[in-house]
Amino acid sequence: MALRRALALGCLALLAAWTGPGVGGQKRKEMVLSEKVGQLMEWAGKRSVIRLNGDKFRRLVKAPPRNYSVIVMFTALQPHRQCVVCKQADEEYQILANSWRYSTAFTNRVFFAMVDFDEGSDVFQMLNMNSAPTFINFPPKGKPKRGDTYELQVRGFAAEQLARWVADRTDVNIRVIRPPNYAGPLMLGLLLAVIGGLVYLRRSNLDFLYNKTGWSFVALCFVLAMTSGQMWNHIRGPPYAHKNPHTGQVNYIHGSSQAQFVAETHIVLLFNAGVTLGMVLLHEAATSDMEVGKRKIMCVAGIGLVVLFFSWLLSIFRSKYHGYPYSFLMS
Repeated sequence: MALRRALALGCLALLAAWTGPGVGGQKRKEMVLSEKVGQLMEWAGKRSVIRLNGDKFRRLVKAPPRNYSVIVMFTALQPHRQCVVCKQADEEYQILANSWRYSTAFTNRVFFAMVDFDEGSDVFQMLNMNSAPTFINFPPKGKPKRGDTYELQVRGFAAEQLARWVADRTDVNIRVIRPPNYAGPLMLGLLLAVIGGLVYLRRSNLDFLYNKTGWSFVALCFVLAMTSGQMWNHIRGPPYAHKNPHTGQVNYIHGSSQAQFVAETHIVLLFNAGVTLGMVLLHEAATSDMEVGKRKIMCVAGIGLVVLFFSWLLSIFRSKYHGYPYSFLMS
């Protein structure tokens, strides 16, 4: 009996020695994880986007254990950095984070954070990052994959687009709620009031409503706006232009056929308007009853406008669709 008791005690001691460190390590991990989640929840309660420096980033984002995702915007918001896109992206990012923070579905599964270059330049160096703004999702386990870096140049930085990307990477659906903006309704009301006032003042003679030239001009403006990509800008919310942080060069034309800048839309609209004006002049030169000399001038001007602006349009097309073999006047 004494021998059996000794053997049993020895087995229990060996079992305790074998499992003790593992259980203790697991408890320590749980305590560290609980402390990190509690800290993040406390900060998120005060500010929807948590500002991180190098130490906080390494401790709360990079270092395990972690059972939550962190969406981090790497940016440069200080005035001396002159990053206009960073400010625009920050506004949309704040809208997204606030929509999540004040949602009834808010949990500790996802946190939104920010690393400013002037507060965490070591983080930029650690991640070999040389451009801003950049959005990266740090998943609960493992390192970020290729899809965890947001394609800003393709999708734009609108809060709705960011929300779709977050849902794709974390399975957390966020309903974007924007603060009320009364500028649009006020402008629409003012426009309707002006139109209504003009109609009332000319109520005795409404022949101007049947003016074909006026309605043609309105329809032409609408067509030019739609064909230049204004609706795409409204949906995607792209930046106005892109400034290279190293050379300082500003690009107004996006190099990919899958995206565009707002400035590019304005340029294309201007070129399309030039081609249209040239075609109108050619039509007038062929059908009007003016003198032959004036009609020749209109014809030459129309041909010049069509040739020049069409050449510029074709050069933009070539710059976006690489390998396109044709050009006209300019490459």
